[in-house]
Amino acid sequence: MKKSEVVEEIGKRLDSFYPNPPIPLYHKDPYTLLIAVLLSAQCTDERVNKITPLLFAEADEPAAMVELSVEHIKDIIRPCGLSPMKSKGIYGLSRILLEEHDGKVPADMKALEALPGVGHKTASVVMCQAFDMPAFPVDTHIHRLAWRWKLSTGKNVKQTEKDLKRLFPKERWNIIHLQMIYFGREYCPARGHNPVDCPICKDFGRKELFD
Repeated sequence: MKKSEVVEEIGKRLDSFYPNPPIPLYHKDPYTLLIAVLLSAQCTDERVNKITPLLFAEADEPAAMVELSVEHIKDIIRPCGLSPMKSKGIYGLSRILLEEHDGKVPADMKALEALPGVGHKTASVVMCQAFDMPAFPVDTHIHRLAWRWKLSTGKNVKQTEKDLKRLFPKERWNIIHLQMIYFGREYCPARGHNPVDCPICKDFGRKELFD
């Protein structure tokens, strides 16, 4: 099969498994999504979803968040890991949103990436999931699957993002990235993966997986 045909078939299979994939992180608006994504760094979505309701019960918008101390934020989010860095980021970005963006999360990649604690992936997630703007956030699941399915060289997440954006139509980016996350968790995990049983690897997986 041609590469374009493989990509199309992978897309069809992902559609069959996850026609309407939900956003995995609990949130109420762009601000709470931004905070949830920041907390998800090196932490499972499941754990984040247990902690964010506790945090948002005290502060679910920038003005309320800056009324809390960094130390108090750190105590609440401690189970998510990296709490010293994340608490400073949450407090700092909340203050900047108030001072520079009228308390609103900007629908702009550069503005998002300029916020404390917000990297390219976090900004990409907010752009596509909060504002429905085309983006292709690459997490560990997507990076792994793109390599296994020969969609990318897998050298780094930046290259993987570039390759996937080139292969899939822009209007599909926002749903494909969610579908790949769910598929990676359920059928194509990092450990204990049998490519023969994987609905996609069995047909399109790298030879190395079967050696």
